Amino acid sequence: MRIWPFGRRAAAMGSAAGVPESVLAMLDELRHETQDVLAVRQQELRGASFAFGGDLLVEPAHALSRLEPRYLSHGYTPFIAREDDVVWVRAVPLGGFEERTRPAVNLVLFLLTVVSTWAAGCFFSSSFPFLTFNPVAEPARLMDGVPFAATLLAILVTHEFGHYFTARYHGAAVSLPYFIPAPPPLFLFGTLGAIIRMRSPGRDRNALFDIAVAGPLAGLVVALPALWLGLAWSRVGIVPPGETLAFGESLLMRFFVWMAFGSVPAGMDVFVHPVALGAWAGCFVTALNLVPVGQLDGGRLAYAVAGGHHREVAIAAFVALVTLAAVAGTAFWLVFAGVVLLLVGLAHVPPLDDLTPLTPERYALGLVCLVLLVVLIPPIPLAVSGH
Repeated sequence: MRIWPFGRRAAAMGSAAGVPESVLAMLDELRHETQDVLAVRQQELRGASFAFGGDLLVEPAHALSRLEPRYLSHGYTPFIAREDDVVWVRAVPLGGFEERTRPAVNLVLFLLTVVSTWAAGCFFSSSFPFLTFNPVAEPARLMDGVPFAATLLAILVTHEFGHYFTARYHGAAVSLPYFIPAPPPLFLFGTLGAIIRMRSPGRDRNALFDIAVAGPLAGLVVALPALWLGLAWSRVGIVPPGETLAFGESLLMRFFVWMAFGSVPAGMDVFVHPVALGAWAGCFVTALNLVPVGQLDGGRLAYAVAGGHHREVAIAAFVALVTLAAVAGTAFWLVFAGVVLLLVGLAHVPPLDDLTPLTPERYALGLVCLVLLVVLIPPIPLAVSGH
């Protein structure tokens, strides 16, 4: 998604010198459409957008409901925000939001992700076809990759459709989930997750919050029971000699392991069932999504909670990732911070109504999400250990 052209400095429209007549005509038309909801005291041209500044005459939500159909008839979308002591209504040439659906693409990507996560499950269970066994002679072993793949996919599907149905509930234009296959060893878990394309901004900060929080909470509804069940099928054993791949423990994982096994003696470790490993991967992906940066779920939550200070929150999160990399002695968080900075960025698209405040209940749930981020992040996600 692109950032709307909302520069704070713009050309004032007090004079018509050098302004095409068609632009002046559209300015007059949009100002006329705006005057019953905003006492206009200023007007500006901001790139291809118009901006009217003044005092709202109705509640922000009512103003948005009135302006949307009027602006849409001219191919514009209204955004309401405050700059200093002035309320601005911006007419941005976005028109309507229509999502072109190509469900065949979504289905193919999902099926490829099923195959790639199944391959990852086979890798973890040491049952990779034609490498560790002959599938013609032992076809039943093809099922060894299913527990991991089914667990991880159940978490990802629930997460993404949590976003999807909540976005549809709030009237946002949104695509079906695009799952991203990544066969091992390109990516250890067989997938880079999934995305949903938001074709329209959130209606207000409450809607933005709901859409963002629905995915992680829905995914955890599947991940936490799966983690508990998978640990019940796991066992404690002596760490074998030589190099082994160890998955890092978050605070939540430590608690679940303690509940299932108590204190694990030195020289021993928990050898997790594939279901528990799939749940671990799902919790890890959820933690990454909760980082409060840009268009990640956490970034949307940060904008909904912090509003105009969301950029400062994103910078603090970036610094925290770099600090974690230094303290934990792992390059993973440094690489992740770099990828987030380059591909995701620190900015966020504002909602249509940026004035209606977040409800107290959502502020409290935002604090819960911050706690979840802390308890779900493993300081060292993966490590090769040996003795």
